[in-house]
Amino acid sequence: METGLIWIIAIALVLAVFIPYFAKFRKTQALAEARHAEAQSLGIDRPRGQYPQVDRSQCIGCGSCVAACPEGDVLAVVWGVAEVINGDRCVGHGYCETACPVGALKVGLGDIRSRPDIPILSEHNETSVPGLFIAGELSGISLIRHAVAQGRLVATEIARRIRPQSGGGPDVIVVGAGPAGLTAALTAREHGLSCIVLDQYDLGGTILHYPRRKLVMTQPVEIPQYGALDRDEYAKEELLAIWQEVAKQSALDIRCGRRVEAVRPLERSFVVTLDGGEEIVGQYVVLALGRRGTPRKLNVPGEDLPKVIYQLVDAQSYRGKHILVVGGGDSAVEAAVGLARQPDNTVSLSYRKPRFFRIKKKNEEAVTDAVRGGRITAYFNSEVREIRPGAVVLNLETPIEIVNDVVIVQAGGLPPFEMLRQAGIAFGGDDLTVREADGRIHEAMQR
Repeated sequence: METGLIWIIAIALVLAVFIPYFAKFRKTQALAEARHAEAQSLGIDRPRGQYPQVDRSQCIGCGSCVAACPEGDVLAVVWGVAEVINGDRCVGHGYCETACPVGALKVGLGDIRSRPDIPILSEHNETSVPGLFIAGELSGISLIRHAVAQGRLVATEIARRIRPQSGGGPDVIVVGAGPAGLTAALTAREHGLSCIVLDQYDLGGTILHYPRRKLVMTQPVEIPQYGALDRDEYAKEELLAIWQEVAKQSALDIRCGRRVEAVRPLERSFVVTLDGGEEIVGQYVVLALGRRGTPRKLNVPGEDLPKVIYQLVDAQSYRGKHILVVGGGDSAVEAAVGLARQPDNTVSLSYRKPRFFRIKKKNEEAVTDAVRGGRITAYFNSEVREIRPGAVVLNLETPIEIVNDVVIVQAGGLPPFEMLRQAGIAFGGDDLTVREADGRIHEAMQR
């Protein structure tokens, strides 16, 4: 009798502990499952760049990867297996990969055969056009450390292959003066190669377009002819100063304000055509362009007004203004938050989706705080219908007009894919398969 009572008490205690735990577990999993379904319906589970790829057969569902990600919301454990919830939010830190105790996760591009926005590259980042390489954001991989690694990779491979030439052109033409392009040029110089760097703007690449004093996250990386960047964050101005110092000390031939219009392969070289018609011939070409390309326009009446701009450099220059920021990505959110911190500004933000999805965790926290505090008015599920001299009309359930002095469009850019395709570069989803692209490269190396 006593034994039976003990068993009853024991079972009751187990149930008292287990039932609340199970209810909490069910609630957590249901929430994760709902987030996963929402991400799939919105297409944000399919990233534009790198993302965590989970081997479901190895994953033990411990959640280490979820806890390690500084961006939040990229991963979640759904019924015992890690799932990508918001792959578009992944910026490639790789902490999740390191944290996984069983090696069930890897950060990368995955199978790109259905990705028309990702060029097919060899192990040395060579495109389907032999001798034409890509480094940096165009490869689909972001972060400064990846850009630097790819710049060094392609230049080292070029140095291994280079043949003496009798012409007056450079050994290497680098298009883009950001971290990837400058690293490629510096590495080429270390190998004794002649090199020209071209950029339609100025030294710094994508970093150049960041707002003033923006903090840029890095991981330890070694810059050729400079040394290590070993801090977690650098201000935009600090990074630009470093690149300018390195470029000056190494006497790189950097030609700014020169837009590349076309790249045409010859038998053993390339012709790079610049705006204005000038042509430069070189043995190898490294495309280290960013993916931002030409700013995306709204194509609405009034967009040609002087008050419409596509880049915010200094938020402090706007005070006492009625400002509308258009977009829902990191650039848009950072602009809105920065402007809302300035005296007497009235800041609104128009985004065509129901909430923010594709932004970094710290940006989400900052904009959410600003919206809750009344410093930013967010119009979700909205689009700009018309821009007027003193107002903007937004399409919601019914059109509304808001007072406005400045419109800042941060709706992304149109990447230079057309120029790449005209040069013969194959992308995922093209008729040219990865194997065929690799075959072209192999044949060129044997010549």
